[in-house]
Amino acid sequence: MAHYKAEQDDWLVVYLKYLLFVFNFFFWVGGATVLAVGVWTLVEKSGYLSVLASSTFAASAYILIFAGALVMVTGFLGFGAIIREDRGCLSTYFCLLLVIFLVELVAGVLAHVYYQRLSNELKQHVTRTLTENYGQPGAMEITASVDRLQQDFKCCGSNSSADWQHSAYILSPEAGGRRVPDSCCKTVVVRCGHRAHPSNIYKVEGGCITKLEQFLANHLLLMGAVGIGVACLQTCGMVLTCCLHRRLQLHVH
Repeated sequence: MAHYKAEQDDWLVVYLKYLLFVFNFFFWVGGATVLAVGVWTLVEKSGYLSVLASSTFAASAYILIFAGALVMVTGFLGFGAIIREDRGCLSTYFCLLLVIFLVELVAGVLAHVYYQRLSNELKQHVTRTLTENYGQPGAMEITASVDRLQQDFKCCGSNSSADWQHSAYILSPEAGGRRVPDSCCKTVVVRCGHRAHPSNIYKVEGGCITKLEQFLANHLLLMGAVGIGVACLQTCGMVLTCCLHRRLQLHVH
């Protein structure tokens, strides 16, 4: 009877090991995905960050990068702990899973808070940026961000191209008589902003605010979906780790 129970325990340990190994592989892939999304957000879309009033969006991306890197390191530790059947490594693995879960929870809360105030922030800050900061001395980064924003989203002005008529840049001699910046033009050439006809510039209902708001909302949803997916994997992993740790403890005794 004792021999049968020992064999049953051995079978359970092997079963839990393979199950945790498979989980750990998907967990590691999930970490790589989280890291990739965070890096893509900062590298590919960093040109828009200076247009935003707060750094919450960038902070969420940095947290994703940190969590993704930690997940990948933890994944390697998990593979070692499973193969060696080391209870100490399994305990460390469990603690790291818990830390990653808390980090992702913070990122999720930040993304949710930012999503709630996204519309108001854009309406207030983007309009002020376009009218007060664009084309001004010492604001080259903001000017470049607005130019890229208008070209990427094919829009002109915060709400419409008419917003530029109140801009400090358009009212200044530096504009050279332009009615809108050259980045509003469908085909950008020097001084194309002199002509504000729909055939020459982008006339989009809702302006750049609507398009930027939709872009950020979609991006926050993507970041949240990836985070929730990895968090679900972590919950399974923590349960399996506890079960394996307990079985190994009983197996020793």
